[in-house]
Amino acid sequence: MKLPPPILVQTYAAWRECLVQLRRSSSLAIDTESNSLHAYREQVCLIQISTLDQDYIIDPLCLPDLDGLGELMADPTVEKVFHAAEYDILCLKRDFAYAFVNLFDTMLASRILGWRKNGLAAILAQEFGVRANKRYQRANWGRRPLPPEQIAYAQMDTHYLLPLRDKMAVDLEAAGWSAAARESFARMAKVTPSPRTSDSNDFWRLLNGRPQLTPQQHAVLRELYFFRDREAQRRDLPPFKILGDQTLVELTEALPHYPDEMQGIHGLTPRVASRYASKLIRAVKRGMRAEHPKPPPHRARPPSVELARFDALRAWRRERATGRGVESDIIASKKALWELAHCNPRTTAELESIKSLDVWQRNEYGQELIELLNQTKERRCN
Repeated sequence: MKLPPPILVQTYAAWRECLVQLRRSSSLAIDTESNSLHAYREQVCLIQISTLDQDYIIDPLCLPDLDGLGELMADPTVEKVFHAAEYDILCLKRDFAYAFVNLFDTMLASRILGWRKNGLAAILAQEFGVRANKRYQRANWGRRPLPPEQIAYAQMDTHYLLPLRDKMAVDLEAAGWSAAARESFARMAKVTPSPRTSDSNDFWRLLNGRPQLTPQQHAVLRELYFFRDREAQRRDLPPFKILGDQTLVELTEALPHYPDEMQGIHGLTPRVASRYASKLIRAVKRGMRAEHPKPPPHRARPPSVELARFDALRAWRRERATGRGVESDIIASKKALWELAHCNPRTTAELESIKSLDVWQRNEYGQELIELLNQTKERRCN
């Protein structure tokens, strides 16, 4: 379906006019496009905002600032409608330090309603008979000028969100889940991005599920990891486009000192090997001489009674989710189950101390949870 052309906002004058129009709307549909697959440091490259009357494609790479948009995001009288809001909110908080109040997430709403398909393309096809083109899902949104096809793709992501929100609001009210949805949306608005720092211990995550390496190989892996990160910064590429994690681990296992010892290593094609072989060998040799890194401390295993409570809670959650026809985390998050298992509240009043539970969950399931927990031995939070 061909949509009316959006307004492309790439000048400050266009932004000021756009802001005037946005301030007249009580609901805004919002989406973002970033360049995480194409740059070392990801950034928001496009912000799409739709009102009931107009679609705007806002280009933050061309604008000196987006003065006024933050106030709209935090305005409780303006509802912000996203699909799969978490990633967009994290990116906007990271790049612009926005706060979000009064959110509606159509993907989360579809999951609360128990819809079988939650992707935007599938929902648009089901609800509006619209066939979305996902060709540009992995496009480089940092390139300029933007091709018309990419602009049309971006427009589709917000054009239908406001009427979709209205339909879902009716369905949530009819199903009795409006309060649950509002609390879930409010919790989503509070997600916090991780700080942009380089942790020298990040390389340990490459060993998750991998064979054990010697302390000396740990030092080698660290040097290879640092080399990849420096090269990614130099070329402004994501680290995985330099060398994959599996390649680094296999290099660490092989400890090559000559280029021909790299043959057969995953991801080291002749082109990649010719570019990096000598640098990788130097990194291996640095690691062989380096002090062995100290592994991060292992997380202590919870006590057996706490594990038993968690297993009982997880079985209860699975049963409730099956009965409602939703995924388990809609009933309660895994974090909430662990907090319940650890703190072991014994009355419904004590459930208020469980920060991972919303009010609707305490009201809906509180008595069941207390009865379940009271079947195990007491273990209270200090």
